[in-house]
Amino acid sequence: MSEYLCIKGGRIIDPANDRDEVADLYVKGDKIVGALSESELKEASIVDATGKIVCPGFVDLHTHLREPGDTSKETIGSGTMAAAAGGFTTVVCMPNTKPPADNAGTIQLILDAIERTAVINVLPTGCLTAEREGEKLAPIGSLEKAGVVAVTDGGHCIQNTEIMRRAVEYATMFDLPIFDHCEDASLTDGCVMHEGEWSLKLGLRGMPRAAEDIMVARNAILAEQTGARMHLQHIASASALDVIRWSQKRIEEKQGARLTAEVTPHHLAFTHEHLAGYDTHFKVVPPLRTEDDRQALINGLLDGTIECIATAHAPHTEIQKDHEFDYAPFGMNGLETAFSVCYDVLVKAGHASLNQLIGWMTYKPAAIINRPKGTLSEGSSADFTLIDLEATWEVTEEGFRSLSHNSPWLGQTLPAQVTRTYYRGELVYSLS
Repeated sequence: MSEYLCIKGGRIIDPANDRDEVADLYVKGDKIVGALSESELKEASIVDATGKIVCPGFVDLHTHLREPGDTSKETIGSGTMAAAAGGFTTVVCMPNTKPPADNAGTIQLILDAIERTAVINVLPTGCLTAEREGEKLAPIGSLEKAGVVAVTDGGHCIQNTEIMRRAVEYATMFDLPIFDHCEDASLTDGCVMHEGEWSLKLGLRGMPRAAEDIMVARNAILAEQTGARMHLQHIASASALDVIRWSQKRIEEKQGARLTAEVTPHHLAFTHEHLAGYDTHFKVVPPLRTEDDRQALINGLLDGTIECIATAHAPHTEIQKDHEFDYAPFGMNGLETAFSVCYDVLVKAGHASLNQLIGWMTYKPAAIINRPKGTLSEGSSADFTLIDLEATWEVTEEGFRSLSHNSPWLGQTLPAQVTRTYYRGELVYSLS
């Protein structure tokens, strides 16, 4: 394969550089370059991108790759192929593996698997507490040296505020962002969906917004007091957004502190009404809430309270999801459908522009982990995606690259399709 690549005639959208134009994109080796010489152009591989969007590869801050330990659900190899098919070139993997990623040895095991099998950039996180049990601190300094980009208990929220405070202080010593799943477990024990009209109709125990709001408030206070970089995962509650918005204004005055939040495609697309048929594919945590919450999340993106979109890709086997609603695991498959879903509910619905959507999926999440990703700047890594906005595609089990098919979009036709994904100048996914 040629060292040189020319992506010709596409509409280049690079929100980090406020760029939106029909032009050619040039690659030399594994880097974006401003131009190729005449002799280099003669040797270059030419890709006709006429009518396509050419944008930075997407960055996902919240991916469960399940390796080591749960490789029947997903592996680093299968998960990164799924990510590439969804247009992602960087994913941050959660530490809720078996064993948990709470020590340097397990992080090295994950890094070795990434080196062997990943087709895109995978950045590991480490645990905040040993065994993710919320009782004693993990060796965060050692985890930072081992290569983690953030610390989190990945699906578990530390309930003891004193321990959370010390974990936040410890992580901040190493300038590591803290990712947290905000949930007061005393309010959600045995709960399986949002507490409201539909939980009453369905006879299912509901999670109140307060369970999320309380921990959002606690984390915001700790970020302000400690100067931490606190990132709140998969926000679903409209009232939590009010807390975040108020806290961000206070934290702006605190040097070093930062409070950011993410929202998932499924919380932007669905509400608790979608659980009417007891379909476990819609069982997630935090739960799908009301239409008012969904609209508030959209508004939170638009006003900057929510910084980015993250998939919370949580693969489970068909056998695990095919249970009574109370006993099925939380989570849905999300990498391969993320852009199309968000394009549908945000751009086609008239809430946001295409440039805004691409920004929420590229340079904005990259900034939270302080990585130079999500841009087509000259000299940056040649990580980019081609998208056909005019195409539609049906979501099928056979079409998934993920090992798991626990998607509520199965059988649906979605707009906009990723056609090619390049990582470091190499083609890692092609529709045809």
